[in-house]
Amino acid sequence: MNKPSVCYPKSPTRRQVFGWLASASALGLSRNAIAEPSVAAIDSLQPGQFSWHPEKAPAGHLVIVVSLPDQRLYAYRQGVRIAVSTCSTGKPGHGTPTGVFAILQKDKHHRSSTYNDAPMPNMNRLTWSGVALHAGDLPGYPASHGCVRLPLEFSEKLFGITEIGTPVIIANAATYPSVVAHPGMVLAKNKQKDFDAVAHIQY
Repeated sequence: MNKPSVCYPKSPTRRQVFGWLASASALGLSRNAIAEPSVAAIDSLQPGQFSWHPEKAPAGHLVIVVSLPDQRLYAYRQGVRIAVSTCSTGKPGHGTPTGVFAILQKDKHHRSSTYNDAPMPNMNRLTWSGVALHAGDLPGYPASHGCVRLPLEFSEKLFGITEIGTPVIIANAATYPSVVAHPGMVLAKNKQKDFDAVAHIQY
């Protein structure tokens, strides 16, 4: 697949990404949108449910965290959690890669060039090999070919606030500190030390 000729803004460093996560000192209208949940409520979200509260941090840098063990996507603005959604990541044999990515391309009406022209609404591309955030089926367990599937309404809301270059951290309990794999309302400043070993790396 040929990369489109697009000028991308400079990607943030890992230190900047985790600095945004640690920098913090409208309820959705559909039946799938819920009030800001407690940690226990986040664990009990049913497939297709999400929480959306951008008013908690109306401006600032956006960072997205996808937790593979939780099958959840968390969105933070200026370090404050503004959204949580159920998701479905890669099934066995088609695992979703972990790491720090940046959104490379956005396409509201994308269709797959690999899987029978399958619709992938509100697509935020993370890799040129085909991994992306997009709307899709959520059976309650990992079921995709590597992408991160989201509820349709949530994917529309997320698509509206992401930009080319928005950082996306995909974490699992084995490769990332638990504070990232299972993030809370605010990721505290003292957790910065957890990332010192990789903070100098550019991506």
